[in-house]
Amino acid sequence: MSNEKQVEQEIQAKGLNAPRLTPNHIDSKIKVTHFFTGNDGIRGSTGDRVSYGKEYPLSLLTFCVLVLENGFTVTGESACASPENFDPEIGKKIAYENARNKIWMLEGYLLKEKLYQAELDKQF
Repeated sequence: MSNEKQVEQEIQAKGLNAPRLTPNHIDSKIKVTHFFTGNDGIRGSTGDRVSYGKEYPLSLLTFCVLVLENGFTVTGESACASPENFDPEIGKKIAYENARNKIWMLEGYLLKEKLYQAELDKQF
């Protein structure tokens, strides 16, 4: 996210002020954040903890679900290849950023559609 802030500062410094998305706008769309592992999901649906020998691949898979202010949901995932490297907080950060990136696309499309419609309205 630090790169995002640097880009935002550069845009502001250059005085680029046409309609656009900002990191704050994206963050304002998030109402609720949920995290869980694949193992949590399996346990929730079956009540069982699933294991595959000494490694637990589903416990190395982190999901993030973001509920947006209008009720729409986006998801992000983070999978760890080496169990020795798994860190729940890092998994959450990566899954969150992957989910949040989807909001940029959705909001970008929405803004472009609004600009397009405004241009059409001018023509008539």
